[in-house]
Amino acid sequence: MEDRGLTGEYTTHAPPLHTSEPFRRTALNRAFAVVYTFAILALLYRHVQNLLLYSTTLLSFSMTLYLLISDLVLAFMWATAQAFRMCPIRRKEFPQDLKRVKKEKDFPGLDVFICTADPYKEPPMNVVNTALSLMAYDYPTRKISVYVSDDGGSVMTLFAFMEAAKFASHWLPFCRENNIMERSPQEYFASNYQSGSPEIEKIKLRVSAVMTNAPIILTQDCDMYSNDPQTPLRVLCYLSDPATQSKLAYVQFPQRFHGLHKNDIYASEYKRLFQINAMGFDGLKGPNYVGSGCFFHRRAFFGGPSNLVPPEISELRPDHMVEKPIKSEEILSLAHQVAGCNYENQTKWGSMNGFRYGSLVEDFYTGYRLQCEGWKSLLCHPERAAFLGDVPIALIDVLGQCKRWCIGLLEVAFSKYDTLVFGSHSMGLLMGLGYSHYAFWPIWCIPVTFYSFLPQLAFLNKVSIFPKISETWFFLYVFLFLGAYGQDFLDFVLGGGTVQRWWNAQRMWMIRGLTCYLFGSVEYMLKSLGISTHGFSLTSKVLDDEQSKRYGQGIFEFGVPSPLFVPLTMAAIINLFSFVLGLTEFLGGGNTEGLGLQMLLTGLIVVNCLPIYGAIALRSDKGKLPTQITVISTFLSLALYSAASICF
Repeated sequence: MEDRGLTGEYTTHAPPLHTSEPFRRTALNRAFAVVYTFAILALLYRHVQNLLLYSTTLLSFSMTLYLLISDLVLAFMWATAQAFRMCPIRRKEFPQDLKRVKKEKDFPGLDVFICTADPYKEPPMNVVNTALSLMAYDYPTRKISVYVSDDGGSVMTLFAFMEAAKFASHWLPFCRENNIMERSPQEYFASNYQSGSPEIEKIKLRVSAVMTNAPIILTQDCDMYSNDPQTPLRVLCYLSDPATQSKLAYVQFPQRFHGLHKNDIYASEYKRLFQINAMGFDGLKGPNYVGSGCFFHRRAFFGGPSNLVPPEISELRPDHMVEKPIKSEEILSLAHQVAGCNYENQTKWGSMNGFRYGSLVEDFYTGYRLQCEGWKSLLCHPERAAFLGDVPIALIDVLGQCKRWCIGLLEVAFSKYDTLVFGSHSMGLLMGLGYSHYAFWPIWCIPVTFYSFLPQLAFLNKVSIFPKISETWFFLYVFLFLGAYGQDFLDFVLGGGTVQRWWNAQRMWMIRGLTCYLFGSVEYMLKSLGISTHGFSLTSKVLDDEQSKRYGQGIFEFGVPSPLFVPLTMAAIINLFSFVLGLTEFLGGGNTEGLGLQMLLTGLIVVNCLPIYGAIALRSDKGKLPTQITVISTFLSLALYSAASICF
């Protein structure tokens, strides 16, 4: 069989295949971090002082304690986010020079892993389009192998791929001969003619080792099609460099999406996660693995760079050369054996070999463990998106996906491989803090929930919990708020975002804090106590015409009576009631001294909740907020207000 390895002739006096440059604002970020840190310490000092010296009643003690806890969480999340701002870099590749450095016959083999599970939520034609777009890469055809696993065992998916195999014999030559860039058939014809579980990933890893054992592996979501046929050549710009090759575990591309609303009303782009923070990670030891659009060095799944952890049979070793035809009886028999459900029992698969078990977010956990073992990664972020995928167009799908992430992230945060202590010790402080920022994502629910309810309930009872405008501490609060929001805004806009998308992103941060972050945290705690279990749920990729129309108009899609919407609706009701009452008092000349910051906070939340008010009272379509959610939330809000009136 032909050579499919990473070895090959390399020209030492060739032009560079890639470059990197630091961000010019890095020095300002570091200076601001110092100033902001002192401001946070001053705020925490004030809380502790109030708690110990001025909290004379149980109510005042409780309110000050809640403020302290909430601000400690905000301080922790801000501090961990600074890891992304200390050494961000931007990379550039030169694939046009690759053939001057490496001959095409020496290009390594590429195994592509695609996973699908439900033909109704992930239509087979979408999966087929993804596979065909990847097979059509500008890459030696005989060096690409595509492995598709169907968890649902769908006959429809099987039939679709049987037909796709016939179509590929015409489609692939057509793309290459005509230099077509849009190599997903669906996207090409539309423009011209108007994830899977770690168990499945490891099975594909073993089966591909037996059949082809290519040194490079691409993991891909079934709905993320190739948008640039030169993507593997960009990867080779890094893998062909002896300076980076020995410790490079994977090259991660940002997830980017087509069909996204122009203002991204659900913040589904996750610009910070996939692009801004990833560039910050890239200046350290590399970005986290995000589950799709990632090219792995197969060797990385078998121990650290300097200590190989061999599998139980030699045929699965990363350096094994497959010399028999892929359809030979011996190869097929061994492939069936290693794909067996019980094969990995009493082996190192899932702990030291392959993708790692231990979390619902197996992608995040696998990348984290690889970097703890000494591997590095790189972010490849070309101007033209390497891959484009679908985004959910219903709010319940957005929040359901995020809730699953939250449970998995907490599983990592509180595992024996925790990010804060173990991660910092293994990778360095900044990498540990960066991973901790994600692992503790769900605890955002603590300050978001507190600041969405308690200041407003206190405001309704004319109780001040923030400094008066005439006090010096008032300006500290203003600086902390404007500093955090201002820096976030600057990062977002300079990273290519728009003002409207930034506004929607901060709105969705609040919404997630009251829904998926909160419910994910509660579900994780219940699971830890053995009270509740959770299952894997897919995000629907099927587009409903009416939903698509509303999404295109920028209208939030509620529709289903989910418990996730109850605390969100309660916050909207209490803040509106509080804001209207406070505004009436202010215009009527009532005594609102010391309540200015609470009024501003309430007004900000009311503006963020405008889509919710519309879904409650101004809409009659199927995407409005269900009446039972509105009724339940109203009664609970009244009960909460009554309880607060008694306490205050």
